[in-house]
Amino acid sequence: MSDPMIPLRVAVLTVSDTRTDETDRSGQALVERLTGAGHRLADKQIVIDDVYRIRAVVAGWIADPEVQVILTTGGTGFTGRDSTPEAVSVLLDKQIEGFGELFRHLSWQEIGSSTIQSRCLGGLANATVVFCLPGSTGACRTAWDGILAEQLDSRHKPCNFANLVIPERGQHG
Repeated sequence: MSDPMIPLRVAVLTVSDTRTDETDRSGQALVERLTGAGHRLADKQIVIDDVYRIRAVVAGWIADPEVQVILTTGGTGFTGRDSTPEAVSVLLDKQIEGFGELFRHLSWQEIGSSTIQSRCLGGLANATVVFCLPGSTGACRTAWDGILAEQLDSRHKPCNFANLVIPERGQHG
């Protein structure tokens, strides 16, 4: 008999200068997918694309023992205001190098060479996994369906990120 799925507490941050709770389709898509998978929404916020405001929210969640996973959406492109990678990367203890590579591979099948402009990233900080995703709803679905659904499921074999953030499981993948 297989082990039961262990729900994780996930915080979602939308980085945008224009989105509101009513117009935040990407953040809502992530919330729907994570709760549909059995996880719990720990918090959801929207912050303008400012390095220090992004960093403050993410750092607060990293320090909060009630948050095990952080998903950000937006601010990963190349425009002057896109600053999520710069805000978050300095907070990470370890980067998940393959996350961006795998995301761009999956995204290539949907949007072709435009995926090269995605600066999405993943990492681990204070026993919290952090994933920074592009701001489009399609990109959030691609990341969730193609990577995060399995990697945040404690039953996924041979390894997953869920078991890194579940206290009683520690570093056993």
